Amino acid sequence: MIGRHILVVDDDPAMRDLIGTYFNNHGYEVSTAPDGPSLKRVLNARPADLIILDLQLSKENGLDLMRSISADSQVPVIIITGQRRDEPDRVVALELGADDYVTKPFSLRELMARARAVLRRSERNDGRSRDFQQRIRYRFAGFELSVRMRRLTSPDQTLVKLTAGEFNLLTAFLRAPQQILTREQLIAATRMHDEEVFDRSIDVLILRLRRKLEADPSNPRFIKTERGVGYMLTAEVETVR
Repeated sequence: MIGRHILVVDDDPAMRDLIGTYFNNHGYEVSTAPDGPSLKRVLNARPADLIILDLQLSKENGLDLMRSISADSQVPVIIITGQRRDEPDRVVALELGADDYVTKPFSLRELMARARAVLRRSERNDGRSRDFQQRIRYRFAGFELSVRMRRLTSPDQTLVKLTAGEFNLLTAFLRAPQQILTREQLIAATRMHDEEVFDRSIDVLILRLRRKLEADPSNPRFIKTERGVGYMLTAEVETVR
């Protein structure tokens, strides 16, 4: 992980300096930005490996900024949110493509641990996994997923953008088609945390993936809910090496 570029977006100079100094001291290269325009200038100058974004920006909507990041790039994002009452914002940010979150007050050690976990997932998805895994392609219901390219193509040959979490979740389903996967198995497959009762990260990822795969996400054909147990991919899957 040494030398990876972290971009910290926070309108509080003290918080930017605190996070930036901590990551610098652990071998990361850090850039900081107080707002959206500054973020874009930094990214235009040098791509980031990870963005740490505080949703509570004073002069702009952090969710709008999260939406812009997801639309313009596939850079993984960790969001910083306020107290538990801000759960709706967390859920929306996860739906928009955030990969993880921390809630204030948080420890820098926790933030570092989450950053390292997200970067590991991103590294695997960038094609640094074992060679035989890289060559695998999955075909299902007219879709094709290239593991090496992390590219999902729809039945009409349209490219479907996936976040790191969505890619990991879909891959878990494709490796075990027509089998019920428990929530715990999916959490392990996506490397997401499940420390708090209100954490609905897996449910949010399922919803996001359904929106990209299903003609009617409210009445899904491919990813079925097995109530009280977990979820199942019902489609037949062909593995091509």
